[in-house]
Parts: sequence; C-alpha cells; structure tokens
Amino acid sequence: MGKWKNFFASSWGIIAVGAFIGLFAPLLQKWGNPPNMGICVACMERDIAGALGLHRAAVVQYLRPEILGFVLGSFLAALAFKEFKPRGGSAPVIRFFLGIFAMIGALVFLGCPWRALLRLAGGDGNAIVGLLGLIFGIWLGTLFFKRGYSLGRSTSSSALAGYIFPLFILGLLVLRFIYPPLEGAPKNDVLFYSVKGPGAMYAPLLASLGVALVIGFLAQRSRFCTMGAFRDLLLFGQKHLFWGVVALVVVAFGMNLVLGQFHPGFAHQPIAHDQHFWNFAGMALAGLAFALAGGCPGRQLFLAGEGDGDAGIFVLGMIIGAAFAHNFGLASSPKGIGVHGMAGVIVGFIFCLWVGFAQSKKS
Repeated sequence: MGKWKNFFASSWGIIAVGAFIGLFAPLLQKWGNPPNMGICVACMERDIAGALGLHRAAVVQYLRPEILGFVLGSFLAALAFKEFKPRGGSAPVIRFFLGIFAMIGALVFLGCPWRALLRLAGGDGNAIVGLLGLIFGIWLGTLFFKRGYSLGRSTSSSALAGYIFPLFILGLLVLRFIYPPLEGAPKNDVLFYSVKGPGAMYAPLLASLGVALVIGFLAQRSRFCTMGAFRDLLLFGQKHLFWGVVALVVVAFGMNLVLGQFHPGFAHQPIAHDQHFWNFAGMALAGLAFALAGGCPGRQLFLAGEGDGDAGIFVLGMIIGAAFAHNFGLASSPKGIGVHGMAGVIVGFIFCLWVGFAQSKKS
C-alpha cells in the first residue's frame, strides 16, 4: 500500500493519471459518448439533472455512469488507504451557490475544464479561448488567496455524514440498472432518457462505469485537479499537478489522431459555439467559482467520495445549477449562448466577487 501511495504522490504518478484519462476519454467517445465529450463532468452532471427530471431539455437527459463511478472509485480508494475522513461545515451554503454559478459558467462555454482540454485535443480551436478564460478566472481567485481568502475550516463529522453522499450515488447507480433506457421511449417508470441529441449518445454501461471507477480510484490517490494545477502554477510556480494536465492533453491528442477523431478548426465543432467572448467569460466565471470552492468539478467528486460533505454540497449545487441553466435559458447551444446567458454570467461574477471580498481577511 505504502509503495503505491508514494508513487501516486510523485510527478510520475500524476502524469500516469492524466495519461489514463487522456487515453480512455477518446475511447469512451469512440464507444458511443458524444463527440469531444468522452468525459465532461459538467455536461454529465447536466445530463443526470435531466434524467432525474430537474430540467426539461429533452436532448440532454441520461443518468451518466461516469459521474457515479468517479465518486464510488474515490470512495473505495479512501477506504482502502484509510483516508475516508467524514468532515464538513465550511460555509456549505456559499459552496452550494458557488456550485450553481460554476455550472452556469461551464454551460455558457459548453464544458468543464476536462472537456475544454479534451476539446483542444480533438482540434476545437474554441477551447483555446475557454482555457484562457479558465486561467483568468483562477488567476482572479489567486488574488483573493493573497488577501487571506478562506471559507473557514471544516470539522470532523460522524461516519454517517461521510457515507450519505456515496450512498446517494450508489442509489442512483442501482436506479440505472433497474430502469435502463427503453428504445424510442423518453421515460420509463422513474428516469428520463433522451431519444435524440447528446443525451442519447453513450458508451456501454459497464465500459463507462469501469473506466470511471478506475479514474476515481487513481484521482483520489494522486489529488488530480485541473483548477489546482493552474492555481499552483500561478501562485507558487509549482508544476506537479500541471504535468498531469499536460499528459491528459498529449495522450488524448494522440488517441484522437489514431481513432480519426481529430478535426481542427473553430467552425462546426460538435456541441460547441464560436462566440469567443462568451466562451472566455463563461469559463472565467467557472474558473473563479472553482478556485473559491477549492477544486475543479472532478476534484469535488473525488473529495465527496472520501467523505467531504462540503464537496458533496458543491456537487449538488452544480446539478441544481444545470437545472436552472436549462430551465431559465442560461445554457448555450451550438447556435450560441442562451437568451439569458449574459445575465447569468454577470450575476455569477457579482456573487463570486462578493464572496471573494467578504471572505478575505483584507476586506
């Protein structure tokens, strides 16, 4: 156990995890997931919100097993290495709303940081603008860190509190097995499923779940985090987590070339739009929210799996944020930003800046 623990704490360990994600995300796309969306935490949580009937966008409804596997894989790793530590109480309501606005920003861009990297590896030039926005948002967050920003310390909680979120995720997985998609039917007795659009595109259940369990396990061990990679690089010049991001992009690029999935350009990219200002602004909002919450959406899932209730609250905020985004016209589509997407980004920035200043010692 100790040998593997030390390996994943090393630079080669984080590179291995990034390479694993970069290898299997294009494969999941090849096996059926949407184009340039082999893995996207924000998009997949959005689809889960649709599957549960929280929004009415019929083309993005599917109970994505990848999200469930990330949490359960992290949970298993935390138990195996005695790192399951139930905790919480660090400004949970603020974290919930940070999750909402992080999702709104991500859906204005149409992707989380992982998908931005995978879109770049697939040739989507719009991802460059989104990544610049993400880095800008994280940089804004580092300015608050320098002012003493904090949401307060979390405290130890009961074992039950730590088990609740993984059990909730396990319950969703059970529902997915009991109530699978019915061909041509938008709904079974419990869950909603898309019959067309991105929500109707998915890899085989066991393949998706298996890959996600391994990623969740490995990411919990290595502390893989895209937001943390850019934060540490900007604040301290540390490249440890950043090498994992580089490995993800390089391996995904190579896999896309091998699989014939690399299509360079800005126009007509799948599940994307080319309104550059809003690609930048949406991801800037998401990056700032991730920074203030302490982790990218993937990292929040892994933390929730190891007993962090505050991370679980952030994840629930993202799921509810996806429902808001589609119910209120905030989310983008390949045609461009939603009718109220501009207002969503502006309100999100106001909220995040308010939190940043209010929670800084040098207010």
